[in-house]
Amino acid sequence: MPIGLIALALGGFGIGLTEFGIVGLLPEVAADYQVTESVAGYLISGYALSVAIGAVLLTAAIARFDRKKVLLSLMVLFIIGNLISAVAPTYGILMVGRIVAALCHGAFFGVGAVVAADMVAENKRAGAISLMFGGLTAANVLGVPLGTFLGQQLGWRSTFWAITIIGVVALAGIKLLVPQTAKPQHSGLRSELGAFRRGQVWVSLTLSVLAFGGVIGAYTYIAFTLTEVSGFSTGAVPWLLVLFGVGTFIGNFVGGKAADRALNGSLILIMAVLAVVLGVFALTAGNKVMTVISLLLMGTVGLATAPGLQLRTMKYAQDAPIMASGANIAAFNVGNALGAWIGGLALAAGYGFVSPLWAGAAITVAGLLVVTFGSLRTQGQLGPVGDHANAATLDSPVPAAK
Repeated sequence: MPIGLIALALGGFGIGLTEFGIVGLLPEVAADYQVTESVAGYLISGYALSVAIGAVLLTAAIARFDRKKVLLSLMVLFIIGNLISAVAPTYGILMVGRIVAALCHGAFFGVGAVVAADMVAENKRAGAISLMFGGLTAANVLGVPLGTFLGQQLGWRSTFWAITIIGVVALAGIKLLVPQTAKPQHSGLRSELGAFRRGQVWVSLTLSVLAFGGVIGAYTYIAFTLTEVSGFSTGAVPWLLVLFGVGTFIGNFVGGKAADRALNGSLILIMAVLAVVLGVFALTAGNKVMTVISLLLMGTVGLATAPGLQLRTMKYAQDAPIMASGANIAAFNVGNALGAWIGGLALAAGYGFVSPLWAGAAITVAGLLVVTFGSLRTQGQLGPVGDHANAATLDSPVPAAK
């Protein structure tokens, strides 16, 4: 793999730390600014909302520019956002810093996925994307414990200073290691928005919402399941969540390899297995050994979809890959919100602490139906399901943009 992918992964790691690193520091932030815990929590939800907005609007604005320069500009924005957060004198300024950093999140992964795919051969693109996303999954594993430890030892602002330094290193790495990219052949918002006229692009985006909605819907309330159903102590929960994070790290790379071999076919298989894993987890959550196994598998299988979902969206929008890629990042975040909302409804309705797992399984089954439908629609036009060698869309052939 090209060494430039490591620089992209480092940028993804820093962005992931920005998103997750503050989770364990909310009590300190709330006390410092004298706000309630729920108000402090808006720093997370506000970030997620800004990611979804930036993934579409900012991506649309930058799609026609040189991709390497765009990545460098986004990292500068990321550094500025975290620098604002590190020195923020008030809660409002801290929120501004979070929003500025979040705006570059979706666009960075959207553009970065296209750049990563262009750095390797056709049959290795999902693997390259998975390596870049590996930085984000590593932040899932390390972000909360590292951010919490550093913040508790040196003050919560030290976490943002550390992330700022990571951003500077990533900026230098992208500048030195990522090759210059060709200027996009297609420019202008109308050309980019043309991707949304194709059925398979919408299939991909819908699938991304449902795939992430299923696993995140189950994961959001997993602490209640672990303590109230499985019988683990509260102190054991962080370590069990690290186990889930390790699974996501493994699944990201395994999913990338599988998608390179058979794109649609691998997504169908992964979604089917994820539905089974969530169902088995719900049925056996009272057993500690099965809970540990299920938690690891949930992370592994759940995040195994990420590289394939990103590649599928880009594949069916090859004349507008930046816009489609950014929209898919937004779809991931919409799925996160949708899954958490549906899981919360199940809990509020009194169905018990395993109900978010069942809700996640149901959402995943819906995603399985969507990807199966989309794959069947391609048969006869793209050849066998999962044939990655062809790049025509559902509606019409589209030449690949180089």
